[in-house]
Amino acid sequence: MATDYDAPRVAQEDQPVNESLEAIKAKHGGNSQTAVIDVEESDLADGFELPGADLSHEELQIQVVPQQDDEFTCMNCFLVRHRSQLAREHNGAMYCSECES
Repeated sequence: MATDYDAPRVAQEDQPVNESLEAIKAKHGGNSQTAVIDVEESDLADGFELPGADLSHEELQIQVVPQQDDEFTCMNCFLVRHRSQLAREHNGAMYCSECES
């Protein structure tokens, strides 16, 4: 059996007719629950670093690897790319295929 993907998922007769707010509240018992998240302001500020903050006590956790022989730096986006992504080279400046498209 073929499926019509353009057909609405809910039939018109299943959709509620314009009900008043009072009727909807009466149908659901009138007791609405609201989700409340208990978060203190001090908890929110812990994960953020302000511009100009002193980071001298922080230690670098990644290893920096110099550019390899089979890589180049695109002169448009300044990302290090593999040679297979080289689109063109003009006066020593290399450009990646993403910047050239």
